[in-house]
Amino acid sequence: MARTIVEIPDPLLREIDALCARLGISRAEAVRRALRDWLQQRDAAPGDGFGLWAGHIADRAELHRRLRDAD
Repeated sequence: MARTIVEIPDPLLREIDALCARLGISRAEAVRRALRDWLQQRDAAPGDGFGLWAGHIADRAELHRRLRDAD
């Protein structure tokens, strides 16, 4: 297992600490869970948007080309 240093703004860190206390987990465990969830979401729908953009083209250059060609 590797160690890393991450700078987190104080207001966000206070929220993280409060959540960790409620869940009974360490900051390190919270970061591991957050990164694991983020990677799983990216693997589940690579390039997909969300909300109104779900199913739209994620590549801005390709989106611009298609919009230009639609005229």
